[in-house]
Amino acid sequence: MKVIRIFWALLLAGILFVQPLFAQNNLPKKSVRIGLLLPLLLDSAIDQENNFKFPPKTFPKYLLPGLEFYEGALLALDSLNKKRASVQLVVLDTRAAKQTIQEQLEALTGPPLDLLLTHCNATELRIIAAYGLKKNIPVVNVNLPNDAGITENPFLVLLNSTLRTQCIALADHIQFQYPKQQVVVFRKKGVLEDRIRSYWEEQDQTKKNTKWSYVDLPDSFSINQLSAKLDTLKPTICISGTLDEEFGKRMAEQLATLSNQRYKASLFGLPTLGDNKDFSKPAYSGIAITYCTPYYNPRTDSVSQQVQQFFSTNLYARPSDMVLRGFEAVWKYANLLLKYPNNIASHLDANEFELFRQLQIKRVIGKEKKLDYFENKKLYFLKWQDGILKLVS
Repeated sequence: MKVIRIFWALLLAGILFVQPLFAQNNLPKKSVRIGLLLPLLLDSAIDQENNFKFPPKTFPKYLLPGLEFYEGALLALDSLNKKRASVQLVVLDTRAAKQTIQEQLEALTGPPLDLLLTHCNATELRIIAAYGLKKNIPVVNVNLPNDAGITENPFLVLLNSTLRTQCIALADHIQFQYPKQQVVVFRKKGVLEDRIRSYWEEQDQTKKNTKWSYVDLPDSFSINQLSAKLDTLKPTICISGTLDEEFGKRMAEQLATLSNQRYKASLFGLPTLGDNKDFSKPAYSGIAITYCTPYYNPRTDSVSQQVQQFFSTNLYARPSDMVLRGFEAVWKYANLLLKYPNNIASHLDANEFELFRQLQIKRVIGKEKKLDYFENKKLYFLKWQDGILKLVS
């Protein structure tokens, strides 16, 4: 649990205001301030005497996303400091018990913030994005796969591709790579599943390709319900038409079994399909499992390796993807602020200062022909094949 103690020491030492680590008289003239709005949930974890509320050998998982992102942000700040860049991070706990997000933002003192960087839910993003629009401050969200119903906000950037973008990318990939293969979407009933289907049916009309067939299944579907739609002579593209990880895992298990019975099939899905690390096990051999994701980092670059070395040496742990995403976001947008100090809003879609992955920040134009927000449109396709995960495109 040493890593947890170090995390909390870092957090408590700098949670209100993180300053550059070098002498003030050597700073460049321009200094930028970035607000980090994270779900740290300090009130649920720390008492009034700053004691950790939970037993020594326990650590609730719900605390990890915000804390890990914060650690990555601090590492990026340290790297920026080594370049003698004047960057300040102002950290707000979006789940604070005594103050709302709006109250915390309004209570900020000192020079105005230049950018707000968020890891939050849809309700929180609407509040933060409205504040950014009112104050002309760019807001960059790193985690939401949706736009939270926000429109006409030219200061909002979504680094995580929306579900609509994910569905369109998956459809385009299949239609381009496998134009002549039969496509069957196996799905459970639900409002979200209906929305996913609507995105794919919209693509069918746009591309004017052969329509996909859809099969509704219960959660406890049987292997015979899958085999009835498959063929031993012609390959079939099977799509998990849901974000339910257990549904996708069950499909993969049964398709792997059917592959041993000479049924020709492959499985495709959205990012949640790839979250299952069990796909590396022998039980899933014989079936190719492909999914799209906006975040891909093979960790072979020098920065990733340095972060991993830092964690190994100092924290006796391996950094999560959220740590690296915190590093990536602070690095990119701090550098953009330093390069374009007076016009950052016109460079929110710049493809500069990228570290671990390629981003394609595009303008999303709404029904009124106005800019709704910026969104990362870059999707990677990864494939599990016989226990090995590989980049497809």
